[in-house]
Amino acid sequence: MKIIQRKVNQKQTKTKNKNKKDIKSNNNILNKIKIAKVNNYVSKTAKIGKNVKIWHFAYVGDNTIIGDNVMVGSLSHIDYNVKIGDNTRIEGSVYIPPLTVIGNNVFIAPGATFTNDPYPMSPKMIGVTVQDGAIIAARAVIKPGVTIGKNAVVGMGAVVTKDVPSETVVIGNPARIKYSRKEYDEKKSLWEDPNS
Repeated sequence: MKIIQRKVNQKQTKTKNKNKKDIKSNNNILNKIKIAKVNNYVSKTAKIGKNVKIWHFAYVGDNTIIGDNVMVGSLSHIDYNVKIGDNTRIEGSVYIPPLTVIGNNVFIAPGATFTNDPYPMSPKMIGVTVQDGAIIAARAVIKPGVTIGKNAVVGMGAVVTKDVPSETVVIGNPARIKYSRKEYDEKKSLWEDPNS
């Protein structure tokens, strides 16, 4: 009886030691994750305005200029030589390559992708221009050299292959004009109306 009890005690001790090791290992992993959560890369040569919020795991490259009151979401990549105006909101997982110029009061939804190389991999690149007040919805893809006009709206998942005129809404693949910004704002107001 004593021999059996001793074996049971030995097994319990081994299990407790293993559990302690597992807990210690998990704590080390959690500590590393906590540390990583605050890690962003912002180049020393980037110029960052006032009241800018850059969330977890974001990247901001060399010589990029970010205006005041800008928000950059987690996992977003803003490469070198990018210009971003004031009061712009860039959600998570957005890719903005070199030479992109983004105006003031622009909203870019999660997963939008800008491009700058019409013939990959070419050393000659051309950026995208997004004018003031534009909205780019989730997962939109913007071709190199395209200009998104003032107050234009690019629908979710749209593939923009040519310039988008100001005050218009484009959707689809390839993106085509669907209606005006005025109609968009009316639809938005109806959607937000608590009585509708």
